[in-house]
Amino acid sequence: MRNRSLLILTAVLTTGALSLTACGSRDDDNKSDGGSSGKTTVVIGVDGPLTGSLSALGQGIKNSVDLAVKTANKNNEVPDVEFKMVSYDDQAVPASGQANAQKLVGDKDVLGVVGPLNSGVAQSMQGDFAKANLTQVSPANTNPALSQGDNWAKDDKKRPFKTYFRTATTDVIQGRFAAQYLFNEAKKKNVYVVDDKQTYGAGLAQIFAAEFKRLGGKIAGEDHVTVKETDFSSTADKVKASKADSVYFGGQYPEGGLLADQIKKVGAKIPTMGGDALYDPAYISASGEANDGDIATSVGFPIEKLDTAKTFIADYQAAGYKDPYAAYGGYSYDAAWAIIQAVKQVVGANGNKVPEDARAKVTEAMSQVSFSGVTGQVAFDEFGDTTNKQLTVYTVKDGKWTDLKSDTFKD
Repeated sequence: MRNRSLLILTAVLTTGALSLTACGSRDDDNKSDGGSSGKTTVVIGVDGPLTGSLSALGQGIKNSVDLAVKTANKNNEVPDVEFKMVSYDDQAVPASGQANAQKLVGDKDVLGVVGPLNSGVAQSMQGDFAKANLTQVSPANTNPALSQGDNWAKDDKKRPFKTYFRTATTDVIQGRFAAQYLFNEAKKKNVYVVDDKQTYGAGLAQIFAAEFKRLGGKIAGEDHVTVKETDFSSTADKVKASKADSVYFGGQYPEGGLLADQIKKVGAKIPTMGGDALYDPAYISASGEANDGDIATSVGFPIEKLDTAKTFIADYQAAGYKDPYAAYGGYSYDAAWAIIQAVKQVVGANGNKVPEDARAKVTEAMSQVSFSGVTGQVAFDEFGDTTNKQLTVYTVKDGKWTDLKSDTFKD
């Protein structure tokens, strides 16, 4: 699949991903074992919510990076280099993410980091990584300001940190894609917009609303909820009173699922739509009301339908991870493999030895990385954003997420 073949893992993996019990904790057991001796150790860090309400996504990220590391070692992808993984739990809290970034920076063997899940957490980490010339590749961040600066909406795009990359497309694309589907294909014309006041959710909702209005749709009303609260009855009452024909929620699945339930319970039998942070089985399993008809967009095409992902899926299953790869598994594998390919280029240019200024050189090499990955062609533009603009619309049908439409976004 990507200039090398993934080998099915037939041996029992005794060094699989371990659950963390404390935010940001790390010891020797937290590094996946590379296996061989006599090679230079290169560590790929992982940061994500490994515990807490978003752990279903975080564990999928961690396990997928672990699989990439093990595959690189089995294939001897970089001669004389043994890859290892070290993981940190940020619990979706920015302060924890920043503390983890400092620890990753302090580990001289770390030449790249995959993560985090949340855009707000990423904001807290970027500066530390940039000062240390340490490459960061997120498989899930979608807020455009992370790569294009705070004035991106004014068409004044400036890359804040040369060390930041991502394999997920941005909300500039996702929000507009969602609005176009809801207006043009779902035929909804009067949407109520809610967000969770966080970097990801508020930004996505704003982009969606602007595009929906541009298309000729009406915003029936707007409201905000607070993360980790459970009573959204006042918002549900506002939605019903507005006579909206749909709801768009910018936020994560724990709040999104509860909000959708409470809207239905007050008698507003209308679909709730959201972004990739709603697209998880936990959105459905946590619901008290039937979710059929609810909608979510997510980056990329359904991984199970991609020929490029078949080996990844088989290897992941063979590895025996107790948690699924979830929404960002393929993007996490590709993020880790991009770092591995950058390391390969740097080491190869230095006589198969890791140079003293490896971090800076890996960051430089990332801009030239290009390969056929799990999720399709992996490469980065001048902002560090993925060049892959594929997205999918999903709906809940018979208690499961089902894909409705996959397409490549075009302005």
